[in-house]
Amino acid sequence: MSLFLDTAKIEVRAGKGGDGAVAFRREKFVPDGGPWGGDGGRGGSVIFKVDEGMTTLMDFRYNRIFRGKPGEKGMTKGMHGRGAQDLIVKVPQGTTVKDFETGTVLVDLIENHQEFVVAKGGRGGRGNIRFATAKNPAPEVAENGEPGEERMLMLELRVLADVGLVGFPSVGKSTLLSVVSNARPKIGAYHFTTITPNIGMVQIGFGDSFVMADMPGLIQGAHSGAGLGIQFLRHIERTRVLLHVLDMSGLEERDPFEDYQTINDELESYNLRLMERPQIIVANKMDMPQAAENLETFKKKLAESLEVNQEMPLIYPVSGLTKEGLQPLLAMTSEMLSQTPEFPLYDEEDLASQAAYYGFEEEEAPFKIERDPDGAYRLTGEKLIKLYKMTNLEHDESAMKFARQMRGWGVDEALRSAGAEDGDLVRIEKFEFEFVD
Repeated sequence: MSLFLDTAKIEVRAGKGGDGAVAFRREKFVPDGGPWGGDGGRGGSVIFKVDEGMTTLMDFRYNRIFRGKPGEKGMTKGMHGRGAQDLIVKVPQGTTVKDFETGTVLVDLIENHQEFVVAKGGRGGRGNIRFATAKNPAPEVAENGEPGEERMLMLELRVLADVGLVGFPSVGKSTLLSVVSNARPKIGAYHFTTITPNIGMVQIGFGDSFVMADMPGLIQGAHSGAGLGIQFLRHIERTRVLLHVLDMSGLEERDPFEDYQTINDELESYNLRLMERPQIIVANKMDMPQAAENLETFKKKLAESLEVNQEMPLIYPVSGLTKEGLQPLLAMTSEMLSQTPEFPLYDEEDLASQAAYYGFEEEEAPFKIERDPDGAYRLTGEKLIKLYKMTNLEHDESAMKFARQMRGWGVDEALRSAGAEDGDLVRIEKFEFEFVD
């Protein structure tokens, strides 16, 4: 089958974990009740799930942000908050998910009902019941919920096409596709009007349909990289039926038989298996005055070139302009498709190229120091921001614990080395404090 890209850029935000609770037992006849605050619930993850009923990424053109729900806060009596339900986002079969910033392929969603977590929900914050120790039996410490993962993604869909239109530039492939399907390709009276594949759904009668695509015009030498053809020849490998479109008008003073041989030579030179595909010759532009005569000449040359006992290829005279002869052509194409098995969607080379490399990345520093325009020092970094968001600064014990963790990372020393002096302003997102040397 032929593969073409349909793309969409989206943002996914998993749900934040619920905050842990600070609570104490205050019951009659229970002296020194101690801490009783429960943990927050887990935030909802964003999960992609393959739905073979979907065929395009059109839904993602209008809905570009997907948010998971936050978990519930912890409660008194040691009760945990309820975890949020995961957000299931349906995607078409054959969708490749990439990280937009790095271009790294996260997953190829190939199998029906296959699932992948694209953004993990944050865990719930621990309640103060978790921080009780012998030295501090009644802690006023609880964690806020962990932030959910946020990322920009690029989705690429490999649209599957059953029928491929091949032929020289300006033989009428785009026109043919536009009159037999719902595709609306750009059409012009000059070579290489089509520089990307156009794809359309062809409907025949009730319930019988197939996907047809026209390829950018091939030229001699395409298999070795000439013209536009090389990047699309490998896509033609997976089509099940080829429609070889020829210009019978003679207006460009080209020999249809020579064009026919040249294109087939290109297909054979690129990959011998391409010639195993059933191929129908489409004699186009039959509404022109010299077309009938040119078709007879073509048939004679073709018959002379065939080997002994070799069958004459199917030839269908049509006119994309007047739509003459199109119904018999489409009926035969549909019949051939029903008799031709699908070719593998992924061959060994594809699978090898998709194999992920799992290496060890260098561990990122927990924080960075920047300067704001007003001279204040700003602390950034994924680990530090995550710790800050999970710290409940309304409680003094939590704030002191946060300060100890930063000191353990070497924040004080780093600020001092960066030139910070006693009383200088330090910011973490919207939170401000003075540096104490």
